[in-house]
Amino acid sequence: MSLIPFHIQNQNLQDRRVTVLGLGRFGGGIAVTRFLADQGAQITVLDNLSASELEQSHQQLADIQGIRYFLGEKTQELPATDLLVLNPAIPPQHPLLAQAEREQIPVTSEIELFWQLNPAPIVGVTGSNGKSTTTAMIHSVFSESGSTCWLGGNIGVSLLPQVEQIQPTDWVILELSSFQLHGLDRLQLSPQLAVVTNFSANHLDWHQSLEHYRHAKQTISRWQTADETTIINGDDPDLRNWDYPGNVLRFGSDAALNTDVLVQEQGFHVDQFEGIFQPQLSVPGSHNRLNAAAAITAGLCIDLEPATIQRGLERFQGLPHRLQFIGEHAGRRFYNDSLATTPESAICALGAFESGKIIALAGGYDKQVDLTPFSRELLSRTKATALMGDTGVKLAGLMSSLRVEAQSFATSVISEPQDSFENAFDWAWQQSAPGDVILLSPGCASYGWFANFQERGARFETLFQNLANAANT
Repeated sequence: MSLIPFHIQNQNLQDRRVTVLGLGRFGGGIAVTRFLADQGAQITVLDNLSASELEQSHQQLADIQGIRYFLGEKTQELPATDLLVLNPAIPPQHPLLAQAEREQIPVTSEIELFWQLNPAPIVGVTGSNGKSTTTAMIHSVFSESGSTCWLGGNIGVSLLPQVEQIQPTDWVILELSSFQLHGLDRLQLSPQLAVVTNFSANHLDWHQSLEHYRHAKQTISRWQTADETTIINGDDPDLRNWDYPGNVLRFGSDAALNTDVLVQEQGFHVDQFEGIFQPQLSVPGSHNRLNAAAAITAGLCIDLEPATIQRGLERFQGLPHRLQFIGEHAGRRFYNDSLATTPESAICALGAFESGKIIALAGGYDKQVDLTPFSRELLSRTKATALMGDTGVKLAGLMSSLRVEAQSFATSVISEPQDSFENAFDWAWQQSAPGDVILLSPGCASYGWFANFQERGARFETLFQNLANAANT
């Protein structure tokens, strides 16, 4: 499919008929709709979700007059449209995109509009896992430089409303999803500094093939110039085989590979620093040490001093819903890792705690990825696993088969697929004992039971608070 990209420079949107396909429940759809209204566009919003499901989004636009909404229905045809604005979740095979192609309607998205209007250099971070934490770490490190730094993108913050405040001397740090990168490829855009944390199969329900997913991810560096830089995880064999038009720096944990920042047991070996670099990280797990190595490498690219990088790393306290310690009750520690929406992220979370002491809540929306490695880790590392969502049945079957094939994992308890999140939480609590960790790390997206991973994580925290409060009454 060949869609016409929209170049906003010197374009007047006053009275242009603009259709927003997918308002959604994240900030991007709201921000771009408000931006379009400020430009004087005639706006139509289409979304399959109902008005009640989009109530919060709709309320945030209630002060804007004249927007036409068509919610809760699968529209078969675009209205008269001069510009089509896509929510990143809209897949390439959506039937209305075929109409846009046929009628040569220009197409854009929130991130494409922001990118074209933004005057500052961009650090773009992508990867199948760890990109949110790495993005936030880099933002923390760069903020210690004294420059004004802006954090946005897929991490959940649209910077489009603030674009006029951003100066050429600032830094913009963006988390970029494969969906967003797919759109940026239309405009042949890559950030001046790109960071790729790793690569593994994900979102194949959207991309339809691993090759399409990889091609989208490679946009992060595809359009760089020879003097721009990409930072990659040198441990990842897939990334080592990508083509990079500019400079390449590497971080990793394999001493046999040529890395600029090497993760070691006691700290980090940095080619440009004397001795072992030993920042005290607040976030647990070997995966977070790799995330920190990526942030250190990014700091090297703008010539930050070791003390500046250390302050930024030590100031970083972690992200909500990412291995977030929410409290202890009756000798059990509770961790919210709802942001672990891929099997690989959840496997990393399991590795942060002592084997045999973990009660996991796992499962969710089925993104058509292989859950076998995740199932194996759940069996080998957990005391018990509460299974949830669309993938609950699939995980149960995989775990049972692995147990029979290996004739081991006999001590790990597997629940029946639970029919609600509350039941999964209660089952996990009943399986636990003092000294255990109760870990929400689903390894799957939240759709179906929840609007997003934030809502899932908030529900987990509420159930923990209810449990703790009940014991005190």
